[in-house]
Amino acid sequence: MKGIILAGGSGTRLYPITEAISKQLMPIYDKPMIFYPLATLMLAGIRDILVITTPNDQPAFKKLLKDGSQFGISISYVVQPSPDGLAQAFILGEEFIGDDSCAMVLGDNIFYGNGFTELLENARDNAIEGYATIFGNQVKDPERFGIMEIDESESGTYVLSVEEKPLKPKSNYAITGLYFYPKGVAEEAKKIKPSKRGELEITTLNDRYLKKNKLRAEILGEGFTWFDTGTFDSELDAANMIRTIEHNKDKVICCPEQIAYYRGWITKEQLQARADLLKKNTYGQYLQKIVDETK
Repeated sequence: MKGIILAGGSGTRLYPITEAISKQLMPIYDKPMIFYPLATLMLAGIRDILVITTPNDQPAFKKLLKDGSQFGISISYVVQPSPDGLAQAFILGEEFIGDDSCAMVLGDNIFYGNGFTELLENARDNAIEGYATIFGNQVKDPERFGIMEIDESESGTYVLSVEEKPLKPKSNYAITGLYFYPKGVAEEAKKIKPSKRGELEITTLNDRYLKKNKLRAEILGEGFTWFDTGTFDSELDAANMIRTIEHNKDKVICCPEQIAYYRGWITKEQLQARADLLKKNTYGQYLQKIVDETK
């Protein structure tokens, strides 16, 4: 399975900060924002990842993430000339995806909760079997999001409808910025017509799978946290939550190096090199702690 991180867009809601830097490179407490979606794909077992950026921001992403070998993965890059909708990512990444299934996560989305890896693995298996999977989270202001109407039963969660930012939402389950699709998603994306706002809507893509009875849902229940960090307040809320969790648990969450090491994707020597590079802060000291505990 391939993975895509969509890190384009102009970030105008975060001006004046994002006049000079991509929002996905901004810090969320102790790491760049993009480390969180990167960790999500890695937890799903995905090692071949495409990062989609604006033309101006791509050099900075390459400087930070390089080719991904420090995380035991392969990272490649493509430019999104203009933000023409989330579904455009699959068209831009068509050659990268090839004949594989594909997951996409938005570069400003943060997920954390017990059992998350299992949900990711379920979605990955669904994609291999020919089904798309979207992730739902209850929100207080559903009119701001793409919304899924669901039917929960003992045999599973079924999607009844999907709708983009409805005036009268049929539920309060927002569709988060994490999607898993079977092979052929680029071809499906090409069939989408631009919406009234001129974008290739991801909700339209999801609806195509729904009409084929090929759309499933995973619900992020109690104990899960999801942040769409596109505003000043949501960035601060996310940073405060991460700081609280890390201080209480004495750990770093969504740490790509840790995920890679525990999965056997990098050696102890590679982890030590990262710890040495970052040794002047708590992030690097945490990596050193992992090295020392496994001697």
